[in-house]
Amino acid sequence: MSSSTHPAGPGPSQRQLRVGELIRRTLAEVLARGHVHDPDLGRLSITVGEVTVSPDLKLATVYILPLGGRGKVEALAALRRNKGEIKRLIGRTLALKFMPDLRFALDETFDRMDESRRMFADERVRRDLGAPDDAGG
Repeated sequence: MSSSTHPAGPGPSQRQLRVGELIRRTLAEVLARGHVHDPDLGRLSITVGEVTVSPDLKLATVYILPLGGRGKVEALAALRRNKGEIKRLIGRTLALKFMPDLRFALDETFDRMDESRRMFADERVRRDLGAPDDAGG
């Protein structure tokens, strides 16, 4: 029995996607302009890759990656330490009835893409992909 009001499936609603994108863009701007009063954040260049929002819009998970992939632990610590100020800065910009709580996580998309590239570059995998499908016929 599903309590979902979206019959299209378990994916995010248009509202979740819209709120997530608004938060992503606003946070990226806040970080780029150095509006957070923390010298550690000022020294880091952080990419906000994606923001996913829970169905009730009370929690937003922000996926970040420092430029070059270095300083991941420091970036997460600085963002978490300044979560209250970041939430206020975003909330002041967005016209949301309720500002979701923010959680910060590393965006591992690039790591997975690199791993996929390495896998497809492997000679054995390339040979398997190039082989005709014997099972069909």
